[in-house]
Amino acid sequence: MIRAAAPGDVDRLVRLESDCQGVDAWSPQLVSDGVTGALPTIAWLIDEGRDGYAVASYVDDVVELQRIGVDPGLRRSGLGSRLLEAVVDRAEGAARVLLEVREDNAAARAFYAAHDFAEVHRRPRYYRDGATALVLQRDLRDERDGSDDGE
Repeated sequence: MIRAAAPGDVDRLVRLESDCQGVDAWSPQLVSDGVTGALPTIAWLIDEGRDGYAVASYVDDVVELQRIGVDPGLRRSGLGSRLLEAVVDRAEGAARVLLEVREDNAAARAFYAAHDFAEVHRRPRYYRDGATALVLQRDLRDERDGSDDGE
């Protein structure tokens, strides 16, 4: 079951963030601030009993997927897809979901392509090591319009 993260999840999320993001991991304080509500518009979702999380901000009609992480031993189990769809399901009124992904991360790019994300922008030398970030978008308006006609 996917649910909102709670303060009791912080230690687990700090570990997962480090395992999943490596040198780009957020600090323990930033993770704690996000979970406890000290940062506005940030939602952490966690899969109960499994090791995966998603972080998204919801502002006006845009959802920004800031993080998604799955324990390396559980990758390709469908957990990442469930977390991503939970973010989308909670995006009431949003027109689109945006995210950034490393251009050299073929696995992540394939994952997002399978979930209807398309490249809309490039950010050269975005990451510390000089790698390019791709900005991907998923348009939710078409999905919602299609659901209104019984499809």
